[in-house]
Amino acid sequence: MRHNKKRRHHDNGTQHPGTGQRNMEENTTNKNAQKAPENDVVVDEVNSTPAEEQEAGNVVAEGADEELSEEAKLRKEVDELKGKLDKAKNDELYLRAEFDNFRKRTLKEKAELIKNAAESAFKGLLPVVDDMERALAHSDDTTDPKTLREGMALIYKKLKKYMEQNGVKEMETTGNPFDADKAEAIAMVPAQSEDQKGMVIDTVEKGYTINDKVLRHAKVAVGQ
Repeated sequence: MRHNKKRRHHDNGTQHPGTGQRNMEENTTNKNAQKAPENDVVVDEVNSTPAEEQEAGNVVAEGADEELSEEAKLRKEVDELKGKLDKAKNDELYLRAEFDNFRKRTLKEKAELIKNAAESAFKGLLPVVDDMERALAHSDDTTDPKTLREGMALIYKKLKKYMEQNGVKEMETTGNPFDADKAEAIAMVPAQSEDQKGMVIDTVEKGYTINDKVLRHAKVAVGQ
């Protein structure tokens, strides 16, 4: 009876060496069986279907098309800017040419105006020249100096009137304070009184203005 209990106890607490080996093989097989579906899933994730490959290709193509369209847009903008720059350069050249033509035309018109003004001025002097020639022609036949003088005075008045009509006026300098902008002091003479100091005592050569601008400075003697 005692021997049987010990054996039963040995059977319950100890496994046979062959039995343990078989259990380890079964556990390994079960584990491999459990891992197999996971490996299958990984293979399915890596290997894509033709539809997925086509969809991926379409996405890549769309991205490339967007890049090309963006590049084409930039090129278009660059071409537009180049066109505007060329137009601006052409406009600048045109304006420069127009300004140069305007300048030349203005200078020509100004020269013609001066020329025509001179022609008009000399044309108005011709009647005075005619009167002088007639007076000289009859001076030999005239024995009365008074008559000759009156004829010369008429010509002089006619000339002075013509000058005034064209804006030429005689300066009034004698008896006025000396003005260096209008007169030139060619002599300094002793003043007879304090009031004559700095005043024009005598006008040696008359001065004239044209349209209030000095045409010729007067030559005067100033008291000191």
